[in-house]
Amino acid sequence: MAGNQDQFEIKFLLIDGSDIGPRSFPAATSIATLKESILAQWPKDKENGPRTVKDVKLINAGKILDNNRTVGEECHSPLSDAPGTVTTMHLVVQHPTMDKDKKAASKATQNKCVCVIL
Repeated sequence: MAGNQDQFEIKFLLIDGSDIGPRSFPAATSIATLKESILAQWPKDKENGPRTVKDVKLINAGKILDNNRTVGEECHSPLSDAPGTVTTMHLVVQHPTMDKDKKAASKATQNKCVCVIL
């Protein structure tokens, strides 16, 4: 339970309103480990699921969580001290875009206007 600062009950809210969890995690669990757990629990019927940990963004209290930090560092709030509290994290799947810079550069050249005065 969240009242015991050694364990946090966490639920992951997906973009379509469904969720994964809640599940109990030790305070020393890294955010990267949470993401690996999400990959293992990802619903098979959902399309466009994450392929790697880098595809998953976790948001808690309006902040994107850093992979190198722990649940205990990231999940502190006045409400998390109440017994039976479940922390809800928003989960965003963001696939890496290929050649992002090349696409931006080609788009800029496509919108280029050329004037010729004769």
